[in-house]
Amino acid sequence: MDLTRHRGCGKTGPMADSPSTPPAAAAQSSPSAQTSPASRGRLRTPEVAAISVGFMGPVMAMSLNGIGVADLTGTSVPFTFLVSFLGTMFVAYAFIRLTGFVTHAGSVYALSGTTMGPRAGFFGGFALLGTYLFFAACIAGACAVFFQAMAAELGLPFADSLWVLIPLVVAVFVLWLNLRESTVTARTLLAIGLVGVLAMVVLGVVIIVRVASGSAPVSTGVDLSTLLPGDAPVSAIMTASVFGFLSWAGFESGTSLSEDAREPKRTIPRALLGAVVLAGILYTFVMFAQTIGFGTDEAGVAAFAGASSTLTALSSTYIGSWFAVLISVIAFLVAFASLLSSTAAASRLLFALARDGFGPKAFARTHPRTGVPGPAVLFVVVTTVVLACGTGVLGATSVDVYYWYATIATLCMVVAYGMTSVGVIRFVLNSGRRIPYWELVFPVLGLVYLVFVYVVQVIGQEAPYTWFPWMAGAWCLIGLVIVLARPALAERIGARLTQEELE
Repeated sequence: MDLTRHRGCGKTGPMADSPSTPPAAAAQSSPSAQTSPASRGRLRTPEVAAISVGFMGPVMAMSLNGIGVADLTGTSVPFTFLVSFLGTMFVAYAFIRLTGFVTHAGSVYALSGTTMGPRAGFFGGFALLGTYLFFAACIAGACAVFFQAMAAELGLPFADSLWVLIPLVVAVFVLWLNLRESTVTARTLLAIGLVGVLAMVVLGVVIIVRVASGSAPVSTGVDLSTLLPGDAPVSAIMTASVFGFLSWAGFESGTSLSEDAREPKRTIPRALLGAVVLAGILYTFVMFAQTIGFGTDEAGVAAFAGASSTLTALSSTYIGSWFAVLISVIAFLVAFASLLSSTAAASRLLFALARDGFGPKAFARTHPRTGVPGPAVLFVVVTTVVLACGTGVLGATSVDVYYWYATIATLCMVVAYGMTSVGVIRFVLNSGRRIPYWELVFPVLGLVYLVFVYVVQVIGQEAPYTWFPWMAGAWCLIGLVIVLARPALAERIGARLTQEELE
């Protein structure tokens, strides 16, 4: 079964080396020396968390990701999302722990590089760059998908034939916001995210109240057994948990603003933990409401598994068509927010790579007042439009763009996350007991789960999904070839990364 068909957007690197850098070179390459004062120290924990939550796009995830889970596990959808939550926490451990020691806009690039050496850092960072770029194209397609759904609710007939223009128009606003101060981007995401979360919570509460009071169109009641494995086999629950895990894809994107945050070594870990936990609570609650809202009998499970957008369907049933229109509008805005977040994260990572010598020097430039890496932002937004619209011009639908690029991005993401998990394992072993050895169980379990996610995304797929592992592998291989063929690049990366104080 093709898991990405219901996606709401989703180990070893090169041999580690030990950088050694002269003090003079290190001083010249210190992060603070090349980071604009205008961009430092402005973002607080909620604003950084908003970047991560914005990337995840909760309304998108909750509209689509439960469908595949219901198809595999029946009424055990909420329990499956609890399993996904646990798996995500294992994976997130590496980011939460290492960002308490490392402050850098490069995310996986820096976290892998400071723990395993510059070559591993570049490889992981390049994989993450692919994740962000492909997810941005995926989400550009999602904007078109949700705009078409919104137009259908409003009775507008032209959206289907002109969908390739939607990513282009949306990109103009994304570019405008991303070129402003990072606080503007973060607060825009926070506002949209809060509206989306509020709408889902309202719908969930209405469903639960109506089902509990007996005024719902279903008669199966508030079935708390959905929070247990039920009759679903363990293999089905674990396979379906991949749907849930993809709902957290991009949780680490807030690390791209490490150099913009106040007290980053406290703010970033708290923001990542808060984003993952908030999403976990929200997802489980919404999936519980959806499961009992459709009903826990055979007909209800079939309706859940066969829905095209669960939130819209349940809104019409439990509140009214006006709320379904509202949900479709909010879903489009959340897709826009997710695109804003993904392009912001990609541009910050590209800036970090260019600052250390990879790519045009222009990508390392920041605006003197806002601190925003304007050329990197422009490149990322243009690339996103070319990927999304170009695929559409070649005959793909907006849904195809959505799922195809999500699959490629997820495969790159697993590699990037895996590099960070390996990095934190090495750091725990070499950190002089700054992190207790018993905590190794978390990144080890995280790696096991990531391998499982990768295998599920590869095995049993049909064309064109059989092509995508090769595309993701080719992207990561390019990163490996670059760093092996350019030893001077590894030295420059090492000069900067050795300045990250692991304390």
